[in-house]
Amino acid sequence: MHQQIDAEALSRRIQKREPLNLLDVREVIEYHTFNIGGQNIPAGKLIHNFSNIKYNKTDEIIVICSAGIRSAAAQALLAESGFTNVLNLTGGLKALQKHNSKQ
Repeated sequence: MHQQIDAEALSRRIQKREPLNLLDVREVIEYHTFNIGGQNIPAGKLIHNFSNIKYNKTDEIIVICSAGIRSAAAQALLAESGFTNVLNLTGGLKALQKHNSKQ
């Protein structure tokens, strides 16, 4: 069972200014168009770039993408590679933007 974090919970943590380890697996152009910070390694390149991830394998890492699909796949890859505390943002940045627009 893979761990999830929803838009509401992530939004609360951002508002509290918690230090977060974000891994954005969208393409570079998507990241530069809009992002909430964190490291950007596109999902298609992740398998060849595990050594470039700036977080430790035991750190909590929140994986994000546009809709939560690429990040779910990336979460599985990370888990298979020994990362032990990886959360997927359910619904992706679209869900986060929708949640934040309601506030």
